[in-house]
Amino acid sequence: MKSEPPIIVAITGASGVILAYKFIDSLLEKQENVFLVCSSAGRMVWKDEKLPSFGESIEKWDSSGRFKLFSNGDFYSPIASGGFKSKAMVVIPTSMNTISSISNGITDNLIKRAADVMIKEKRELVLVPRETPLNALHLKNMAKLAELGVKILPPNPPYYLFPKNIDDINDFIVQKLMVTIGVEDKLPSNYIYNEKE
Repeated sequence: MKSEPPIIVAITGASGVILAYKFIDSLLEKQENVFLVCSSAGRMVWKDEKLPSFGESIEKWDSSGRFKLFSNGDFYSPIASGGFKSKAMVVIPTSMNTISSISNGITDNLIKRAADVMIKEKRELVLVPRETPLNALHLKNMAKLAELGVKILPPNPPYYLFPKNIDDINDFIVQKLMVTIGVEDKLPSNYIYNEKE
């Protein structure tokens, strides 16, 4: 793996794991280094969403030479330390359990600890929450995080682009994330309302 700081991708136990799958594919296509952490609940959801198996996906990404997988209990991982530089961290999808923990400083696994590090070091942290409807606690926790500089990016469909299928929606969300963390400068023209043919 090249020495360039990685982008941390974390998967938690909310639906929408396919977004993480497509996001990692896109990052590696852009020659970004990727560190992945997946919770046990995230692995359970993975099995339900008809993706290539987790093992097959890891093997594919590992062949890029730019990918590392860490256990969610591995507090010896470099991303558990503020001394380790990373470009950004994206928790995709983000469960409300994880949002609640991060907003209250609970760091009982690697995903939550790495997110806490990003906040204290004032680095880019993006959460992709998957829940509806949202209750007052959900909203308060997200507001607290937003006040700390965390970006909250709900995976909302771009209705104004008239997506034809779920893949169109997923691809839009991934492109939006790529711009949000600075991997891309702007959205492709087909994802911009006034430039869409």
